[in-house]
Amino acid sequence: MIAAPELPSDIMLFNPLLISLPSQGGKKWKKVTGEKGKGAGRMNGHYQENGMENLMLFEVVKMGKSAMQSVVDDWIEAYKTDRDMALLDLINFFIQCSGCKGVVSGEMFRNMQNSEIIRRMTEEFDEDSGDYPLTMAGPLWKKFKGSFCEFIAVLVRQCQYSIIYDEYLMDTVISLLTGLSDSQVRAFRHTSTLAAMKLMTALVNVALNLSINMDNTQRQYETERNKMVAKRANDRLELLLQKRKELQENQDEIENMMNAIFKGVFVHRYRDAIAEIRAITIEEIGMWMKLYSDAFLNDSYLKYVGWTMHDKQGEVRLKCLTALQGLYYNRELNTRLELFTSRFKDRIVSMTLDKEYDVAVQAIKLLTLVLHSTDEVLSPEDCESVYHLVYSAHRPVAIAAGEFLFKKLFSTREPEEEGAPKRRGRQSPNANLIKTTVFFFLESELHEHAAYLVDSLWESGADLLKDWECMTSLLLDDPVPGEEALTDRQETALIEIMLCTVRQAAECHPPIGRGTGKRVMTAKEKKTQLDDRTRMTELFAVTLPPLLAKYSIDSEKVTNLLQLPQFFDLDIYTTGRLEKHLEALLRQIREIVEKHTDTEVLEACSKTYHALCNEEFTIFNRVDIARSQLVDELVDKFNRLLEDFLQEGEEPDDDDAYQVLSTLKRITAFHNAHDLSQWDLFSSNFKLLNTGIENGDMPEQIVVHALQCTHYVVLWYLAKVSEGSHRKEDMVSLRKQMRMFCLMCQRYLTNVNTTVKEQAFTILCDVLLVFSHQMVSGGREQLEPLVYSPDDSLQTELLSFILHHVFIDQDDDNYGQQDDEAAKIEALHKRRNLLAAYCKLIIYNVVEMNTGADIFKQYMRYYNDYGDIIKETMSKTRQIDKIQCAKTLILSLQQLFHEMMSELGTGFDRSSSAFCGIKELARRFSLTFGLDQVKTRDAIAMLHKDGIEFAFKEPSPQGEGNPPLHLAFLDILSEFSSKLMRQDKRTVHMYLERFMTFQMALQRDDCWLPLISYRNSLQAGGDDDTMSVVSGYSSRGSSVRSKKTKAATPTTAVAAAKRRLPEAEESSSSSTDMSWQHQSMQTPVMMPSPHLTSTMMRGPGDMRGDAKRGRDDSYIGVYALPSDSHTQVTWMLAQRQQEEVRQQQERAMNYAKLRTNLQQAIRRGTGLMEEDEEPIVEDVMMSSEGRMEDLNEGMDFDTMDIDLPPSKNRRERSELKPDYFDPGSIMDESVSNFLLLYS
Repeated sequence: MIAAPELPSDIMLFNPLLISLPSQGGKKWKKVTGEKGKGAGRMNGHYQENGMENLMLFEVVKMGKSAMQSVVDDWIEAYKTDRDMALLDLINFFIQCSGCKGVVSGEMFRNMQNSEIIRRMTEEFDEDSGDYPLTMAGPLWKKFKGSFCEFIAVLVRQCQYSIIYDEYLMDTVISLLTGLSDSQVRAFRHTSTLAAMKLMTALVNVALNLSINMDNTQRQYETERNKMVAKRANDRLELLLQKRKELQENQDEIENMMNAIFKGVFVHRYRDAIAEIRAITIEEIGMWMKLYSDAFLNDSYLKYVGWTMHDKQGEVRLKCLTALQGLYYNRELNTRLELFTSRFKDRIVSMTLDKEYDVAVQAIKLLTLVLHSTDEVLSPEDCESVYHLVYSAHRPVAIAAGEFLFKKLFSTREPEEEGAPKRRGRQSPNANLIKTTVFFFLESELHEHAAYLVDSLWESGADLLKDWECMTSLLLDDPVPGEEALTDRQETALIEIMLCTVRQAAECHPPIGRGTGKRVMTAKEKKTQLDDRTRMTELFAVTLPPLLAKYSIDSEKVTNLLQLPQFFDLDIYTTGRLEKHLEALLRQIREIVEKHTDTEVLEACSKTYHALCNEEFTIFNRVDIARSQLVDELVDKFNRLLEDFLQEGEEPDDDDAYQVLSTLKRITAFHNAHDLSQWDLFSSNFKLLNTGIENGDMPEQIVVHALQCTHYVVLWYLAKVSEGSHRKEDMVSLRKQMRMFCLMCQRYLTNVNTTVKEQAFTILCDVLLVFSHQMVSGGREQLEPLVYSPDDSLQTELLSFILHHVFIDQDDDNYGQQDDEAAKIEALHKRRNLLAAYCKLIIYNVVEMNTGADIFKQYMRYYNDYGDIIKETMSKTRQIDKIQCAKTLILSLQQLFHEMMSELGTGFDRSSSAFCGIKELARRFSLTFGLDQVKTRDAIAMLHKDGIEFAFKEPSPQGEGNPPLHLAFLDILSEFSSKLMRQDKRTVHMYLERFMTFQMALQRDDCWLPLISYRNSLQAGGDDDTMSVVSGYSSRGSSVRSKKTKAATPTTAVAAAKRRLPEAEESSSSSTDMSWQHQSMQTPVMMPSPHLTSTMMRGPGDMRGDAKRGRDDSYIGVYALPSDSHTQVTWMLAQRQQEEVRQQQERAMNYAKLRTNLQQAIRRGTGLMEEDEEPIVEDVMMSSEGRMEDLNEGMDFDTMDIDLPPSKNRRERSELKPDYFDPGSIMDESVSNFLLLYS
């Protein structure tokens, strides 16, 4: 029997035994001599049947090829023969399963305590890799966990009748696992906890069997004792008493073992720092309560699950919910869960909104089980919090919520009497349930989401939702006496739900926003789909005409009903002899077209005709004749009305305008889905549009629909030409119509009416995109005469429209003057569509890419409204042409710079919000180039070239000696310096110096700071491959960020200064006359630093001397910083302090001396100086503590003092046993307080 768990684990000693040590091969074993004599030819009680050498128990379990029963039986035989040997094999099995390479020897087992052996194994552990068998990847290791758990379960099951009671095996194993579970090594803790929990589960099964046997024995004893004295067998009573006593002793011993594991392992590890370990403990305690509810299903154990439901890791919360589901599923256990339910119900309800969708799904399923067990626990507020989840975009959550809703609202179904005829239609049991569904849908106030509600209820209530006969009966039949009829709003909702159920049954996929891609249907699902389509066609082919007749004046109802034929199996009209119902349907559609002018209704009628006019079915001719007759009448009526409407000298009245508009709406709706080219609608519509341009008093809706109808005419003509014989006459006619229409749309861009201008712009963008050079791709070169490219004037007008109608403030928007938030959202949506239409022209190279500069410069100002569209446009244009995209970006920054100067003047403040905004936009542009500098190398170089040219383009209006007018633009350009490659920085710097004069290099005034800043950004990291130690100390501000870069060391300063020769000397070299592209290609390459020392390199003594005499600054060192004798690291400040005139003169003299020395050194040996370009990096790390404090003073972020404990060796670390569970890390404070109260 094992000691109480309160005792320290290291008090129990391992018993001495023999051990087999592994050889160097790992799998081959050799016997070590011991007290027991020669070793047997058998290892771990298991022989390999294939004749191979014996393998370790760990290897056998890992391979998983042998039946676990035989492995355990062989080990038991070995244990009976030599229990010390077999037990030591088992101990090493647990050690090796943890990934430890160490082996417990007999000497260690005899002379060391538990803690010492575990410490020795910790030292043998391979800390280089964090992987161990339970976490390793690969199919072999994925199966290992199952084999490991199975081995423990089978071992206990096979030993449950004798061996586990020998007070040796279980005591040793439990002691070992308890000690390992308290180890600081994660692998030991994880593996031993899993083993201990599985061992506990196996013991629970043993205890349950013992309990059953004791009950049976007690019942047999009572039965025997209640017999008459003459018939009573006293010897049997004594046997039963002896058996009951033995079972009781065994049960007591098993309880002691379980208590030891629970208090020694579970109580500590359920709050382990590792989520996987916590999840293991919660999963197993759920099994214990489910298997042996009499012993474990009480508040003393349930509280651990309740507390852990507040864990921060979703994996652990999920295990809590699955454990509870196993308990609530059994209704017999409900009474024992009442207190737990009352305490933790609110937490379970809140978990339905968990950020982890898997957790939310299981929480809803748990509440469904709670609802199934008792209907009184959940309040209406609790249920409502689950109801709204049926509209969730995550389908598993919605399906679970739909099951909860179905059980709550639809579980009470009217029972049908046996033998009575089945009630159908309005009298069916589903009638009230369908009404309930309608009521719920209306109360949820999410009227556009009927498809989501149907999808959520589909798996749990498909039979109810597919009772279309009952739905049509509720709509057509009169209510029975005493029954309340549906209201108009309820009928509208029922029709919408009915349409969604028909679509779900016919298409067999969830609505948009919930699908994860098309799923391959099974044969059963396909058969169900076909059966449903047949049934719905047979029903609605008969009931749809009367439904349309009843609701013909209601636009919303008719629009939904007219969508039903799109899901019909049209063969049923012929095979089912339903032609008369087809005629009735066509008559109703015709009447609806004549009655309605609403666009949605007319488009629904057009789509219904399109669905019925399928040449594959025999009903095509009948439907085509009906359609042609209808269109004939509409076109004749339109031409007649148009002729009267456009008569000269007469003022058209409102009635004539309404007649023309209503007829034009019907024709436009039909032309959207049907080819009406034979009716020649182009001439009449073009005449109407031309009159509107000339007179300027045409009603806006007539113009809008005339533009749309003409657009359809051109597109249908193009489709005919593309698929036909490409006759020259057709090509010429189409080209003429297209160009005339584009010119007409361009003229309407200047219309006074905003709606007309938006329609003209949208259609014009579509036409330009369709007839762009893209149309000849894919083997359609014969369409090349139709390609149309907009001229400069049209491009200018399109861009002007975008700038004046899209990039406007909300207050200036005509649509946003209302207080209705929905109207503002609709207006924003319309503007986004306009911007997207124009951006497509940029992406497909229909308009010049540089026109995108006016779009890109709005990126920051309108980021919330159009940021995603502009960013995607930049990405697509970069994929097309990286260099041109870069030129467009820099052009947008130049335009903003010009606008700022025109507003603030030439003497603007560089700390102003306008300048900082441009700089921030440049930073955002820089981030869009990504991290791959090789791919964007040419584009970034071209961007810097254009920026430098712009900065020096305009001379100062104040005369020579003053900075160029646009010099401040270099400060903006410096945001892109980090995207330059090291060698390109040199090339760009050389290009910059071509625009600089000797006097510019000496300037230190504030007005020259942009040039100084830009030059330093090109030099930082340009001479070596190492990063500056202070490069990360950038300010957190997004607008004004101070530049702190590493100043060049004297060596690198000399090497860099050597490359900056006067322009007089540069002019003598032919290399200076090369083009920019040649310079970018001829990039200097870093050469390895030689062992020789340049004559210009100064030793430490010289540098100390310079520190005493004053800095020998070249023009590279821009700002005056105190030199430090301990380091060569300096950086440039964002704003320099005011310097005196004497310091400027001294710097100029030093620079002149340095140039003279450089020229002499170059004459003596240019090659040597070239090799000295390799920087010296030995002193870049700061060694002075005081210097570090000075650095920290310059940082604009807070620092935190971290007090680390002194370093410990491995042996000392193993003695540390901290509490790995911090209640605050996985629980709320309120829960922690409640934990104390509950315990």
